[in-house]
Amino acid sequence: MRNLINEYHQKSRNLEPNDEQRKTLREAVVRYTENFLNSVNNPEESPAYQAKDHGQGLMQYAITNEGYNPDEVFQIISEHVDNGGINAASGGHLGYIPGGGIYSASLGDYWADITNRYSGVFFASPGAVRMENHLINWMKEMVGYPASALGNLASGGSIANLIAIVAARDAAGINAADIPQQVIYLSEQAHHCIHKAINIAGLRECQLRYISLDSQYRMDTGKLRQAIIEDIRQGLKPWLLIGSAGTTDTGAVDPFEDMADIAEEYQLWFHIDAAYGGFFMLTEYGSNKFKGIERSHSIIIDPHKGLFLPHGLGVALVRDGVQLQKSFAYHANYMQDATALANEISPADISPELTRPFRGLRMWLPLMVHGLAPFRAALEEKLLLAKYAWQELRKFENIELGPEPELSVVIFRFLPENGNANQFNERIIGKIHEDSRVFISSTTIKGVFTLRLAILAFRAHLDTIDLALQIIKEKMEETKNEAVRD
Repeated sequence: MRNLINEYHQKSRNLEPNDEQRKTLREAVVRYTENFLNSVNNPEESPAYQAKDHGQGLMQYAITNEGYNPDEVFQIISEHVDNGGINAASGGHLGYIPGGGIYSASLGDYWADITNRYSGVFFASPGAVRMENHLINWMKEMVGYPASALGNLASGGSIANLIAIVAARDAAGINAADIPQQVIYLSEQAHHCIHKAINIAGLRECQLRYISLDSQYRMDTGKLRQAIIEDIRQGLKPWLLIGSAGTTDTGAVDPFEDMADIAEEYQLWFHIDAAYGGFFMLTEYGSNKFKGIERSHSIIIDPHKGLFLPHGLGVALVRDGVQLQKSFAYHANYMQDATALANEISPADISPELTRPFRGLRMWLPLMVHGLAPFRAALEEKLLLAKYAWQELRKFENIELGPEPELSVVIFRFLPENGNANQFNERIIGKIHEDSRVFISSTTIKGVFTLRLAILAFRAHLDTIDLALQIIKEKMEETKNEAVRD
């Protein structure tokens, strides 16, 4: 048996390259990624979007016993992964909300992956857990939550919303038999992951009330109050109120003070989805704009949006931290050693995850290396870029603009002299996507096909917005001329 063990050991040694082999592979990766970074700001070399079905060529490379030469592996990635779809690292990515992926965060991930610290329980890595709790405490202070609040670094806003909604469900003591009588109030602009979280949490049969919006696409609190009063009259049980700090479609910020007053009056759990807008609280404008957010019972924020980190980090914060523990803490026999040293809250006791990566380092390292000043400046820049884009779009002919942006999303559409406006704008965005230098997206609001600029990429600057405006104008004129010829 010893001989067989040694034989397998020899065969597996390729998984533990020596220092020279590590250096060779590492330098090849660095060369590749440096080439990417050196071209990412050039829309000609590194398009923001390539509208083609990509990656099918990967399938010809089977997973084999012997593997491939590293040069061939990099070529596969270059041809079949990094050359199609949305370039999320590009400053020209003006379509969706995530803000890029700053370099220092990638080094945090590299470091965390090499050391492979397990940050699920305090016993396994006290330093890693303390680092994550330190980040949570900083964000609690930012939103105005008390020291008794708890939070978790999750994989993104979807899981963070699920964590908060489960805590809200359990805090209300909702059992299966109660669900059909429970009422959830949310905006027509609520993100779809809220609905997924409601379903996953077993609340699919709750009564959902979609509260109409005011002219700024914010929840109409007068209509909210009317809906609650009517539900109580009907014998239903108002339970959960969900607001948004920056809706995905329009960037609207709901009226938190009024919503908090109503939540207190009718004893509702007040949850805020601040995945997109949360870190604007680092700016003076955002801090004032979000007054009342500190009165919520739970909130979620995505560092991979407003802190420009790579995809994969969302935060759930719950004002009454005990509720998180009640929902998620579980002690198995095989984890009994972990309870012997438990001076800090462990992430595994306040979230669905047990096995999890050391997410904190990708956030902690950039904050420590750069400080808050450049993050604040970048957020201020994005707010101003959105106002600038909105003001410049006002000069365009035949344009219908949405309200002046509250955060960094600008919505607009063009009105043709003849024909269907929805089809006209669909053709415009198709042409923009074909151009590929910038990527903007569309949405449909009450049946109206609407174009949108979502300005949060940390590499998006004044020249980016000028280019986007130029392309939008060009493609609108092309579409108009084609319509005249037709």
